[in-house]
Amino acid sequence: MRELVFDLEYSPDNNAVADILTANPETKIRSLSCHVTPDNLWRVDHVTGGQSALDELTDTVADAEYYTDCLARRDCEADWETQVLDRTDDALVLYSYWSRTPSCTSIPHLALDHFGDGLIFQTTWVGHRYEWRIIAPDNTTYHAFRSAIEAEIDDTTGVSFVRVGDADDATPDDGEASLTPQQDAAVRAAIEHGYYQTPRGIETYELAEKLGIPGSTLSYRLRRAEAQLADAYATDHSSSTHLSSPDA
Repeated sequence: MRELVFDLEYSPDNNAVADILTANPETKIRSLSCHVTPDNLWRVDHVTGGQSALDELTDTVADAEYYTDCLARRDCEADWETQVLDRTDDALVLYSYWSRTPSCTSIPHLALDHFGDGLIFQTTWVGHRYEWRIIAPDNTTYHAFRSAIEAEIDDTTGVSFVRVGDADDATPDDGEASLTPQQDAAVRAAIEHGYYQTPRGIETYELAEKLGIPGSTLSYRLRRAEAQLADAYATDHSSSTHLSSPDA
């Protein structure tokens, strides 16, 4: 299997959900499941954050101008619905469904058009940055898909393609600091060879040569591992009890 990772970056005041997430940096939206057919899209998302941010998001996704993952910047006359499946003080589970129209498409629909069935989608949305990870068959080529995304979005949204490679590095999005074997090996090798020392004992390209992998692959594995570990640390440690006071 092959994995494609890319980010959508929304400009301020052009996406209501992105604006809410940016104003509430502790709030995050992660996909629990995402499914697509040629005509329809349905997904379930888990939202974590403060109560006021969750209230704003609940109101926004119920608005008549909201279409889940629609790349159009106008009313595309789609039939859609979003329901709150569960709600607590700091978490929200949303179910969304909509029907595709000639003027309204989405990233899952574009992926289906170019790659065929059997795709796996994972998304993480923090602030104006909306990360997509798509796992597709080994023989997948991404050039036409990339062109299709760039043709659909307008100048209010940027897209950055981060990585295309083997899906062996895919990390379970279960909220745990669970590194893949490849990520674990990369971090351990980095520590062993002084990558995290100051000054740095080895450069990325040198460590990649020792491991026998491309430098871009090593950088990606380290970034994913560091993000997982940092997220787990922030979740497990209260900032109010660990940050030094101004007088310290």
